[in-house]
Amino acid sequence: IGALSEDGRARVRNEHVGFVFQNFQLIPTLTALENVMVPVELRGEGGPDLQAEARALLARGGLGERCGHYPVQLSGGEQQRVALARAFVMQPRLLFADEPTGNLDAATGAEIIELLFQLNAEQGTTLVLVTHDETLARRCQRQIRLAGGRVQP
Repeated sequence: IGALSEDGRARVRNEHVGFVFQNFQLIPTLTALENVMVPVELRGEGGPDLQAEARALLARGGLGERCGHYPVQLSGGEQQRVALARAFVMQPRLLFADEPTGNLDAATGAEIIELLFQLNAEQGTTLVLVTHDETLARRCQRQIRLAGGRVQP
């Protein structure tokens, strides 16, 4: 990947990588459905099949009736469900999740994690999860611990 141009790296990320951030990173001027469709639009794809997939992913997160709502109209848990749908809509081979429950209460965080692991299993995505939550880390197949910027044995 290092030999690729910036455009080439962006293309690889768009075609193979999904991201879920602690602070959701939704575009405030777009509805929930439009936020989910951003990677679809960036790839230059679209159409009714992918929009139906986006709607289905939102419905899986309990947001079927909230597709037209803007991020400010959604709770933190709802925003994170939109972010999960956006990350999975293009069926990435690799998904990075950075503290996906960090801004959520415990009950909502547990729901988000269940949905994350369900979608991950269904799509066969490689999940790289960054967390300080030991309980969440134990759910992963492999754990790599860092301390002081170094991998711990």
